[in-house]
Amino acid sequence: MKIVVIGGTGLIGSKLVARLGQQGHEAVAASPKSGVNAVTGDGLAAALAGADVVVDVANAPSWEPAAVLEFFERSSRNLVAAEAAAAVKHHVALSIVGTERSPDNAYFRAKLAQETIIKSSSVPYSIVRATQFFEFLAAIADMGAVDGRIVVPSALFQPIAADDVAARLAEVATGKPLNGTIDIAGPEKAPFNEFIARRLKASGDTRPVVGDPKAPYYGGPIDDTSLVPLGEARLGPTKLATWLASL
Repeated sequence: MKIVVIGGTGLIGSKLVARLGQQGHEAVAASPKSGVNAVTGDGLAAALAGADVVVDVANAPSWEPAAVLEFFERSSRNLVAAEAAAAVKHHVALSIVGTERSPDNAYFRAKLAQETIIKSSSVPYSIVRATQFFEFLAAIADMGAVDGRIVVPSALFQPIAADDVAARLAEVATGKPLNGTIDIAGPEKAPFNEFIARRLKASGDTRPVVGDPKAPYYGGPIDDTSLVPLGEARLGPTKLATWLASL
């Protein structure tokens, strides 16, 4: 099976390409580095020729509200058009748990727009919504640095390991289109600040972590329902302690 991974050189994409290759599939890492640009359309037709499945895990280079919306709208429209022309049988997209529950978050709004375009296309699809990745906890902590402390939200959080995301995407990509959406998350749920504190402690960072219910998440307010699955979800097996031990 030929599976083209848009954004195949990024964190999730590279793991997914490797996993699919190990399973015996022809996994193609497509990104601007390889001459494939979904936003401009350059290289798409050639990359998708003969493809059975396309998995879109690309991320926007800028999270400025107008720029991130344009990125996901243009790339998604170009992708579904190119897929229809190439008779691609399955479009898989990685999205975010709770996209519709955080209207003040520009990135979430852009991902919701992406989902809408995918659902309205003629290409059979599967949307996999994931919670935040363990790999980004340190960067999130740095965004909350204030006067020698780390101030982050105290809302419930359920992050997941990138390896578990890639594993689930590989399973979905090699299966039948869902023509629907599934949520995936990590196996542990706890206040946001507790995960951040554990990540910093593991790296020897002694800055105190403060959970503030009013602290924003990427510019917008969140609560206990914002970033965690509210219904059925498929949980990855990797606990934070296991992931931290591998650093």
